[in-house]
Amino acid sequence: MLKYSDLDWKLISSALALSLIGVLMIMSAQYHADSEFAQHYYQRQLIWLAIAIVVFAVVVHLPLRLFDVTAYLLYGVMLAALVAVLFVGSTRMGASRWFSFGPINLAPSDLAKLTLVFALARFFAYTKLGAASKRRLALSFMLTVVPMALILKQPDLGTSLVFPVILLALWFWSGLSLLHLFLIISPLVSLLAASHWLAWAVYFVVLLSILFLLRPGMLFGVSAVVTNLASGIVTPFLWNRLAEYQKLRILSFLDPGLDPRGAGYQIIQSKIAIGSGGVLGKGLLEGSQTRLDFLPERHTDFVFSVIGEELGLWGAMIVITLFTYLLYRAIRIAARCRSRFASYVVFGASSIFLLQLLVNVGMTLGVMPVTGLALPFISYGGTSLVLSWTIVALIVSADYHWQEY
Repeated sequence: MLKYSDLDWKLISSALALSLIGVLMIMSAQYHADSEFAQHYYQRQLIWLAIAIVVFAVVVHLPLRLFDVTAYLLYGVMLAALVAVLFVGSTRMGASRWFSFGPINLAPSDLAKLTLVFALARFFAYTKLGAASKRRLALSFMLTVVPMALILKQPDLGTSLVFPVILLALWFWSGLSLLHLFLIISPLVSLLAASHWLAWAVYFVVLLSILFLLRPGMLFGVSAVVTNLASGIVTPFLWNRLAEYQKLRILSFLDPGLDPRGAGYQIIQSKIAIGSGGVLGKGLLEGSQTRLDFLPERHTDFVFSVIGEELGLWGAMIVITLFTYLLYRAIRIAARCRSRFASYVVFGASSIFLLQLLVNVGMTLGVMPVTGLALPFISYGGTSLVLSWTIVALIVSADYHWQEY
């Protein structure tokens, strides 16, 4: 029988505080909206929060072994859902991402993050292959790239980016060295750096210096250099294949003033909102960027901008501190779990929170491209909130049963 008093209430309290801040900021973001429907988004978020806590209460009672045994089954079901949503899903703004059940919309891509964590955790927990084994890397890569490709097809670039990060996090947690991780992602870095010859030259100096210092072996080093050269050489070809609006979106990220009324509009308005909040903020319901409807997507992707404008630096720091504390406790739990499956689940699921926090806050500050990733617990969205509380339940459950193998 589960003893509630033995649960990690510090971690649960952090998640609850973030969720309540989210409801408050959604209410403030839409308080002056023209539509009465939009003004009541916060009420729907409260209902979703109640549902999410019920889901938490159910999941925390389930043994992690159940997810261990059914990991591949859940993964298969989610692949089927990702295929189905492309054909029978609700389509909005050109994207087929949701199953609509009356007023309720479910995004299978959110739950797919968790099923990938289960599948990878089971794979890494039981495989006998070494951490740097090519077969091990290839099989785990295939598990990751299939759902990622289906989500890109929706299209949903932001959510699809979460999947390789989960894989990289679990590669690291399962023993792959930082050198291997660096060399795996280095072609991508080379691809980006090659957009300017000077940046590419500097990157190659850094790459060669690292290889010289670490001395990974002749074959390994030559392979890394050749792969990075090839990756950089194809950059101009890939750039020319992008549509004009895609090029403009990238260029506007680097220089929002290039298209201030189009692709750069969100970033400019977000930076104005956060900057105008100062240290103390303008006060709840008093954000001019928010109230005058300058800030788009202010209750979802750009809710952190509302926090910055209305609560100021101190409000933003409270949110970041709560996230940092939650992640700190989660990683401590992952480190002490005796069950390898539970440890991988906790670390992989925590990487979802970390990535979405970094990307969401980064894009509101203009240092990351706008990708449409929600801020966990805070952004408006039922599926995202239920997923976040399900992850909290799994972490708390792993902590409660940390001595079990």
